[in-house]
Amino acid sequence: MLNLDWHFFPVFDRLDPAAAYPGTYNLGLVVTSVAIAILAAFVALSISGRIAAAATWRARYAWATAGAISMGGGIWSMHFIGMLAFSLPCGITYDALGTVLSMIPGMLASGIALAAISKPQAPGLSRLSVSAVLMGGGIAAMHYSGMAA
Repeated sequence: MLNLDWHFFPVFDRLDPAAAYPGTYNLGLVVTSVAIAILAAFVALSISGRIAAAATWRARYAWATAGAISMGGGIWSMHFIGMLAFSLPCGITYDALGTVLSMIPGMLASGIALAAISKPQAPGLSRLSVSAVLMGGGIAAMHYSGMAA
């Protein structure tokens, strides 16, 4: 396994609680994380065409839900696989419930943004901008709630 070593600050002989720990990244997990993000975005954006073509509100809702699960789950998976790729010389633990619940903001934001940009008429700049800000907010909320877990 190939590891990329990152030494953030020099490590001194005596224990200094303010000194940063040297950490390493597992390159295989980093590449996996990026591949999952690309695949999730491709699937979710492919689904957006199905949302626009849906004939009934139920079909539209079902496709938007599938897109939200794909995009939100992909964002969440990318984040946590990236977190698993980072190793520190101390133990790191995660709260299972908090980790799973941190998926919700990304999925909600993804679903709303996909539904907004997937209307039959072409989206204007304002709708695209609002959707982009919403996605960014959902990703930030997922990130910070996941880091708190």
